[in-house]
Amino acid sequence: MDGRDERGDMYRGFGDGFTRAIEMALTPAVFGAFGYLLDRWIGILPVLTILLFLTAVCGQFVKMYYSYDARMKLHEASGPWAAARPTPEGGSSV
Repeated sequence: MDGRDERGDMYRGFGDGFTRAIEMALTPAVFGAFGYLLDRWIGILPVLTILLFLTAVCGQFVKMYYSYDARMKLHEASGPWAAARPTPEGGSSV
């Protein structure tokens, strides 16, 4: 039974990683394409393409950073090392 859970976790990890990779590749491409269409319509060709592309890249970076930070805080809180944290008064929180 344990092997089945580990395999499910592994496949879930592959799926999550693949989803993030597709999102990291397609979001800036879609934003850049939309910026290109707006640039062609307005007549200021490279401005909005570059601006929207860089906005999407920065947004993806910020999203990735904060989601990783939240996952790591959850992981640290659920670990055995988090069970007995000392309080500022010198006692234990358990």
